[in-house]
Amino acid sequence: MTKNFKGRVVLGGSIHGECIVTHQGFNILASYLGALSAGDTICSDQNNRELYKKDLKGKIICLPKTIGSTTGGMILQSIANKGIGPSAMLFSEHIDSLAAAGIILCDVWNNRRIIAIDQLGDEFLNYVKDGQKIHIEQDGTITVE
Repeated sequence: MTKNFKGRVVLGGSIHGECIVTHQGFNILASYLGALSAGDTICSDQNNRELYKKDLKGKIICLPKTIGSTTGGMILQSIANKGIGPSAMLFSEHIDSLAAAGIILCDVWNNRRIIAIDQLGDEFLNYVKDGQKIHIEQDGTITVE
């Protein structure tokens, strides 16, 4: 059974891919620490039991919000530039300014798009599960298969 959700488009695009889900704040720096030094895209955030040791490369990350260091936007821009970032980030809450800045800079400076949709709500985050296929439309419509 498929289910649709509608969010606000921060940076649009249309893709189909596999999701990975966290119900806690996503610490960008802690999660991508290995990616910065060795190009390893396995989540290195030991405090996030849902994502720790899972491969983040090219995934659609479903999350409530980002947390942590003010370097978060720069980290997103850096990993996208290396071609090892997520394909999309789907926020159940409002996107924060640091994640938004990093996502926009990826697109503008590096021509690497991380699709971002926010305000999808708690129902979305409670519905979606690791490994499910998600289709994202330009208008912010999310279809979970």
